[in-house]
Amino acid sequence: MMDVTVIEDPEAAAASLDPMRARLLAELAEPLSATMLAARVGLPRQKVNYHLKALERHGLVELVGERRKGNMTERLMRATAASYVISPLALASVQPDPDRHRDAMSARWLLALAARLVRDVGTLISGAARANKRLATYALDGEVVFASAADRAAFIEELTTGVSALIRKYHDEDAEGGRGHRIVIAVHPSVKPGAGAAPAEPSPVPPPQAPGAIQT
Repeated sequence: MMDVTVIEDPEAAAASLDPMRARLLAELAEPLSATMLAARVGLPRQKVNYHLKALERHGLVELVGERRKGNMTERLMRATAASYVISPLALASVQPDPDRHRDAMSARWLLALAARLVRDVGTLISGAARANKRLATYALDGEVVFASAADRAAFIEELTTGVSALIRKYHDEDAEGGRGHRIVIAVHPSVKPGAGAAPAEPSPVPPPQAPGAIQT
């Protein structure tokens, strides 16, 4: 069982969003039979089997064993992942496009970037699994408490300057065999095309412009 996986297929996404099927996925963190699941969720075994077949068809659950029980053979099923994330590819025609309107200080642009991150990393994970190769990624996660809006603005300006300097230092578009990586700040191989609101806080200084070199 994987820790997390990305759902890209629209029908698989629809199957996972059904409340009862989502409940079954949660229960199937451990191998269970349809009979055992039926007792846990309060449904007839036949109905549970119907849902399991749909989840199995979309690769959300898998057979991990069988056992004899009287004159029957019970199938033991388990979820293929502990948790699931739905990729914007499941809504391909209306998925966010962060290149449509770039605004480093916009929460909606941040959301569009996050959606693209889910989409691209999900695609990379699927490709790496098919090729039986490891995927080189890096993510930085932290938390900082700012004493004031001015401190936050100064931090953003220094962060932008520092990351831009690193990109200028290491970016080499003429490198033979080099591969582009996108920075959010998370680092992953680039994917080629085809593959309750909080009040706004005023900034005491003009917001720094996102450097064009951030996308490599």
